[in-house]
Amino acid sequence: MAILDPVAEPAMNARGGASRVIHARLAPRLFTASSAAVVLLILAGAVYLVVSSGRLRWAVIGEYIFSTVMLNGVKTTLTITLVSLITSIVLGTLLATMRMSKNFILKAIASGYIWFFRGTPVIVQVVFWFNIALFLPKVGFGDWTVSTNVIVTPMNAALLAMSLNVSAFMCEVIRGGLLAVDRGQTEAAMSIGMRPANILLRIVLPQAVRVILPPAGNLAIDLLKATSLVYVIGTKEILGTATSIAGQNFYVIELLIVACCWYLILVTIASYLQGKLEKRFSRGYAPASTKGKKTAAPTQAPDTPSANQLESATEIEEATS
Repeated sequence: MAILDPVAEPAMNARGGASRVIHARLAPRLFTASSAAVVLLILAGAVYLVVSSGRLRWAVIGEYIFSTVMLNGVKTTLTITLVSLITSIVLGTLLATMRMSKNFILKAIASGYIWFFRGTPVIVQVVFWFNIALFLPKVGFGDWTVSTNVIVTPMNAALLAMSLNVSAFMCEVIRGGLLAVDRGQTEAAMSIGMRPANILLRIVLPQAVRVILPPAGNLAIDLLKATSLVYVIGTKEILGTATSIAGQNFYVIELLIVACCWYLILVTIASYLQGKLEKRFSRGYAPASTKGKKTAAPTQAPDTPSANQLESATEIEEATS
């Protein structure tokens, strides 16, 4: 029959408790490391499969990626993105203020606009505006008339569709940022006699920008990629240019890779600029430094002996030996 030493028992429990804590800390790290290794192996296998297939003509990719015709497509994509983004910011701000207005009619108009343009696919809106001349062949005032096809070109139809669609989403982003500003700011401005327009432009919007930037940046990146949809109406943006070239030389996969490379380049630049803007507008809201502050003591495991218990057990062992 084993006799337990009451002096050695606390030390054994201490070693066992420390071992359990070490294993508890190592387990998540081992799982994370193994998961990362598996993902890297899968990616390496996919890259090897593509490179070693021997069916891709890398010379074609290198020939067209910086060609003049592709650079013109990149220019068209950037034009559609920037014009639609600026238009959506202006129109989205107007719709957000209408949505937050106490006027029932203004609120109903803004809600109806958002309901319609968020509820219908972008590609349907693109095709609709491109074919609007089917039921509205001419537009004009008085004796002056002009064919709708002269005004609604593929480029103008793309700009109109993307601007109106993104404005509905931008409205909700801006409205969320405006609601994040403390109501007391508006009340304080009203108490000193500021007009509502000045309160919005000089008090509320500058504070709301910090909240608006992250979702607005994501929306801008999504808009950049969504411009690829306008190729269905013949607009020569990145994807439209790539498919047009592929229709002539039949290098479909190679030209699609060229288009993907350009989208990745533009999205990477846009993400970098978004991060810079967020850091710039968050400077005054950075969390306070913890330098000089006392940090809370770590929570002790339930069955882990304290330092005093370990020291007492060691002293007893030395005294009895």
